[in-house]
Amino acid sequence: MRKLSGDPDCKNGTCPTLWGTADGKDYVVQGYVINDPERLAQLDLPEGETAVMVPAAVLEEYFRAHR
Repeated sequence: MRKLSGDPDCKNGTCPTLWGTADGKDYVVQGYVINDPERLAQLDLPEGETAVMVPAAVLEEYFRAHR
């Protein structure tokens, strides 16, 4: 895994992050667990999947660097 982008306001190094796999075929998003039942119901996630919330700045930083 290689770090592609992180929360620019992160102070402790374990903040939401966008990771890329070594082969470049997949991304992994590290973020905050969504526990709100209403939000989870809106997503209708199938078994085996989960969702995390990340600050917009994490993805914006990545896309800005790759324009």
